[in-house]
Amino acid sequence: MDRIAPWLQTNWDRRAAGNFIGGGTGSGLAIFAAIGALTTGAAQPYADAAAALLIAAGLGLVWLEIGRPWRFLHVFFHPQMSWMTREALVAPPLLLALAAAAWLGGTWLAILTALLALAFVYCQSRILLAARGIPVWRASRIVPLVLATALAEGAGAFLVLAPVAGTPIVVLALAAVAARYAAWTAYCRQLAQTGTPVGALAALRAIDRPVLVLGTVAPAALMLAAFGAPALAAPLTLAAGALALAAGWVIKAVIVTRAAFNQGFSVPHLPLFAGGKDAGARSGWS
Repeated sequence: MDRIAPWLQTNWDRRAAGNFIGGGTGSGLAIFAAIGALTTGAAQPYADAAAALLIAAGLGLVWLEIGRPWRFLHVFFHPQMSWMTREALVAPPLLLALAAAAWLGGTWLAILTALLALAFVYCQSRILLAARGIPVWRASRIVPLVLATALAEGAGAFLVLAPVAGTPIVVLALAAVAARYAAWTAYCRQLAQTGTPVGALAALRAIDRPVLVLGTVAPAALMLAAFGAPALAAPLTLAAGALALAAGWVIKAVIVTRAAFNQGFSVPHLPLFAGGKDAGARSGWS
């Protein structure tokens, strides 16, 4: 029966994970840069530039994964069917908007970059959802998880770049970290309830405590401590941002690589000599 059990896919490796990490963090950072620009009235050129570099780096990694890299233009051919095509179509205007926001600033550019960044990370979430052969990707709660993780990563990256970010940003960062853990627990609960390959559940459970302790409780405690100790606010929020950012990267790396078991095969009815006509088998599933 081991021959029909799920096995770990190898088509998407660390380069594919790097695309989701770079794209998600960059999109979240673009959104928080826009929030910073709107709340303070000042442009956030470093955050906008870093967001553009992260998104471009992620796309570059997935380009390196293509078997024939110089045929990448084919990705633009089927927007009506492919979320990967939609991601690729959103990327150029998003990068241009970030470059313009970094150079010119302005309220309307901040709003435009935030909307394009949200569209970009939503496309990424739907790419995973559309991969029907991988149970941990096709779970419906992957969409809110990817969106919440991007916001938490963006908040963390913004706090690393601008640790003296002001109360509104820190409060929103705290909310983003809490929302990510809520999305994470809902996602894991769905997988446990609907059935998932054993290896996939083991990979996710291995990081559950670190995500809670180091990726949620510790950043939240550091941000709350920053409110009570203004003199130490910068190092406290910087550390909180680094932890929130790292947790998001770990979640995505595990989901895209270590937990990405395919569904294997099932035998609806075993032959009589193997246990009876009504006894089925689905090896390797919880």
